[in-house]
Amino acid sequence: MSSGKRAVPRRFVMAGAGAALSLPAIISARAGTTWPAKPVRLIMPYAPGGAGDTLARPWAEKLTHAFGVPFVVENRGGASGTIGTEAAARSTPDGTTFLFTPNSAINVVPQLRKVGYDARHDLMPVGRIGDVVGGFGILSSLGIRTMGELVTYARRNPGRIAYGSAGLGTSTQMRIEMLKIRAGVDILHVPYRGSGDALIDLLAGSVQMMNEIVIYPHVKSGKLNLLAVNNPTRHWDFPDVPTMTEAGYPDSDVPIWFSAWAPTGTSKEIIAIFNQKLVELSRGPEMSQRMREMSFMPAIQTPEEMGAFFNKDWDANALVIREAKITLV
Repeated sequence: MSSGKRAVPRRFVMAGAGAALSLPAIISARAGTTWPAKPVRLIMPYAPGGAGDTLARPWAEKLTHAFGVPFVVENRGGASGTIGTEAAARSTPDGTTFLFTPNSAINVVPQLRKVGYDARHDLMPVGRIGDVVGGFGILSSLGIRTMGELVTYARRNPGRIAYGSAGLGTSTQMRIEMLKIRAGVDILHVPYRGSGDALIDLLAGSVQMMNEIVIYPHVKSGKLNLLAVNNPTRHWDFPDVPTMTEAGYPDSDVPIWFSAWAPTGTSKEIIAIFNQKLVELSRGPEMSQRMREMSFMPAIQTPEEMGAFFNKDWDANALVIREAKITLV
């Protein structure tokens, strides 16, 4: 880890509005706050075409219909998600700008290098959106069909397999690093600006493997083989593919979870209204089914619960970073 890494407190600071709100408080907030009265930006800190963009756009569409005010996805990719995340953290806390992000930009990259924000102080949890049910996909032309065959090949051919990720310090990198630790293999990591870019090179054969939801159409077409999924249960579209635990690597999933955040200072009334709507939509059959079609599992949490989950995920990622000796140099 870089010696210039910014020190970050060990626990998430629930800055007032991050606390859980009761139903009466939500009703009171709705009665006393007219929000949103203006268009709302959802900053996605990665390039178009990746898993984050795939999830953000239908949510923006659904929120637009639910509130009658435009929710607009703004892609600000680059620097492993830190450019867009900092823009959201530094935005005016007036309820018109939120961060819509996977966890890596807020609790992986900040452990690897100095960034222009501290999620525990500069951002407030709004709601957990969903978890990625991703898996390891490899070019079928290699003839590798199981995780066991991959490990055997990688041990015999160290560095021959190249793995494309959404970028340095992303959770997609953490998944391959975890596999390398647990299986004791040498697989080359190739970072991209986003999973969409990595997918292009995967299909062209420049890299041979990825772990993302964007690979699934190509698994179904036969271009890729799916070796295992990172989830406690099997993927509903691939019931014959084992989980990482079933493949012999328990406690190796490395969750990739998406959530909405507000710049610190945003009112607790706005946070309450937004969280309540996210929960309502997540529980509805239409959005739940749509998320499953995109390979996401809905995840319902209060802001307080999300802050606690953030702390747990921070610690788990810190362990992988130490064991794998991950740096951004």
